[in-house]
Amino acid sequence: MVDMVFPEQANHHGTLFGGAALSMMDKLAFLVATRATRRPMVTACSGQIDFRSPVAQGRLVELAGEVVRRGTRSVDVEVRVIAEDLATGERHDSLGGRFTLVAVGGERARPNAVELASPGPEGIGPVSSMVEMVFPGHTNHFGTLFGGQALAWLGKAAFVAAARHARMPVVMAASERIDFHAPVLEGEIVDLAARVLRVGNSSMSVEVIMHAEELLTGQRRLCTRGRFTMVALGYDGRPVPVPQPAEPTC
Repeated sequence: MVDMVFPEQANHHGTLFGGAALSMMDKLAFLVATRATRRPMVTACSGQIDFRSPVAQGRLVELAGEVVRRGTRSVDVEVRVIAEDLATGERHDSLGGRFTLVAVGGERARPNAVELASPGPEGIGPVSSMVEMVFPGHTNHFGTLFGGQALAWLGKAAFVAAARHARMPVVMAASERIDFHAPVLEGEIVDLAARVLRVGNSSMSVEVIMHAEELLTGQRRLCTRGRFTMVALGYDGRPVPVPQPAEPTC
């Protein structure tokens, strides 16, 4: 899971607020535990939280989690947080911790078949992935994900993919096309995959594909696909050249 440290998540020192960091880690632990058990899970406790180094505002944070213990009704999930400087690519192991989650409610749901999207165009470089949970505050009066919130998540994923390619500040210059294929329901998660498709002189075309996943069944469906033009800026605020894709070698 990937996220960005924005000003509202930073303390007066300009670094990631400890409570915001714990919230990110707990969300990932919940997703890992629910995907592993396909049962409703709640956090019972957290421990061994180790704040190794501060994470500055503007850094990207990449969270990784794995189940390290399975009980009859509970699982322990280890979570690590890696901070990345988007300008240099430098990465630091910043936080770690263990969360115990307990299953509540009835029996495990039976997984359904997984619906996958058709593959998108071949891109340049690695895919940047993000996961978000759809809470009541993200939905409209129909109980489905508000379109503006979906666009915000798509834009953030496009920003991460473009900034990782350029290793410099980027801004959105245009939204080329957005297709909403299916609604996303409250309580589902959205899985976003972003990849740079083309590189110009100072601009990049980024495609973002968003799937919805029903956590208790594992069923996935394509919900939204968007394409964005992102432009790299120098520290004077003007467009600057971005690295071109490497030529294939024979």
